[in-house]
Amino acid sequence: MTDTKSSGLDVFAFPGSESAANALARNLQAPLHPITVHRFPDEEALVTLPDRHDADTAVIVCSLDRPDAKLAALLFAADQARCQGINRLGLVAPYLAYMRQDKRFHAGEAISSRTFASVLSHHFDFLVTVDPHLHRYSTLDEVFTIPSSVVSAAPAVAEWIAAKVERPLLIGPDSESAQWIEATAKLIDAPSCVLQKTRRGDADVSVSIPDIAAYRCHTPVLLDDIISTGRTMAAAVRQLVGAGGPAPVCIGVHAIFADDAYRMLCASGGGATVTCNTIVHVSNEIDVMPLVAAAIRALEQDQS
Repeated sequence: MTDTKSSGLDVFAFPGSESAANALARNLQAPLHPITVHRFPDEEALVTLPDRHDADTAVIVCSLDRPDAKLAALLFAADQARCQGINRLGLVAPYLAYMRQDKRFHAGEAISSRTFASVLSHHFDFLVTVDPHLHRYSTLDEVFTIPSSVVSAAPAVAEWIAAKVERPLLIGPDSESAQWIEATAKLIDAPSCVLQKTRRGDADVSVSIPDIAAYRCHTPVLLDDIISTGRTMAAAVRQLVGAGGPAPVCIGVHAIFADDAYRMLCASGGGATVTCNTIVHVSNEIDVMPLVAAAIRALEQDQS
């Protein structure tokens, strides 16, 4: 008797991304399977997938924060999924790394975004991610050779703000964020503005707050796609608090929080600090997995 695969979709959870994978599987009403990674004393990885799963299409959920420690094991998992009969394999990377280095800023620098995209394109058939850090690329199609879907967290963020914040004033960290901030504000009919930022180093940032005197009765909501060092938000919080306004709410899509960033931001005098569940963190309150599930369904319909 020949063992045949079903036409459904399975979800594989890479270590560290179990909560996102579980939420995604619930939204897709799909089976969830764990991936295990054993580290030998020399840091080589032994990757194991469950030996029985029924679908011929699957996604591996792996958020690619701190990517260097994950990449080799992720590729081993992808190849093993193929060996076990998965014909169409997608990568759900709620956070997608290495998109910032999109040009050679100084002689001799590697353009890591292109190399990273090439490697992932070779091992996967499609990609779904949330708000990647794109600057000079207009779409992921410029670097990925597989179908990709970019999910905007704005609807989920806007829904959270509408439910939790009274009279919000949305504030973006810099001019590059203006379009995203305005789109989010429009969803809940809230005013918005952006900061003027000067960066002198990775952890040396100053900001100037625009004139918001007309919004004194509003609660400032500082929004950014990535909270990494947290210096920009902390500087803005201190200025807003010093001006005598309400304690700002800080929201980030991706909770990188390098080193002591979260503690430092919480100590800056603001109100709540909240992030989406693209990277596991204690601040996760905004669930974007229903949006990711919808993107996967749309990709599957396009391929059917």
